[in-house]
Amino acid sequence: MADRIAKIQRKTRETDISCELNLDGIGRYEIDTGVGFLDHMLTHLSKHGRIDMTVRASGDLEVDAHHTVEDIGICLGQCLADALADKKGIARYGHSSVPMEDALANVAIDLSGRPACVYNVQYRAGKIGDFDVECIEELLRGLSNNGRFNLHVNVPYGTNSHHIAEAIFKAIGQAMAAAVRITGADVPSTKGML
Repeated sequence: MADRIAKIQRKTRETDISCELNLDGIGRYEIDTGVGFLDHMLTHLSKHGRIDMTVRASGDLEVDAHHTVEDIGICLGQCLADALADKKGIARYGHSSVPMEDALANVAIDLSGRPACVYNVQYRAGKIGDFDVECIEELLRGLSNNGRFNLHVNVPYGTNSHHIAEAIFKAIGQAMAAAVRITGADVPSTKGML
């Protein structure tokens, strides 16, 4: 089996981002986005997904974190798609249900080649520290659109916004670990391709 590693560099007038993923890692991470809360969430994605991840970003944080967060989602999605290549042998589907104290996050993934992001989450506060919670959905939409996969995130309950977000990223990590694992030699589709 070939190494499932990908790197990408994206530079715009708003952001400068480099990222690298190793889908067959152990959950090592080096993350510096300039957005502290996002760094914290991406470490959970890496650790619980057993995906080695390096993300370095600088962006127009004097405006706000939106462009940086969205572009990191785009880059991570492109890396994921590149690392998966023809998707031969992958499990394709993954799901996880993760509690974090008062919150529960349910995540399902289908590495189908078709992007879709369903995000059913309610927060009691609009910010976690100085981080806008609406940026989480932007990151995940960029990830699923550019990774070309279905991502369903449902949080049926939770009162603490930090706990809700942390449960989501841990659940995405675990669901992704299940979906990318190698279980055979064929492409898991009756079409013969994903």
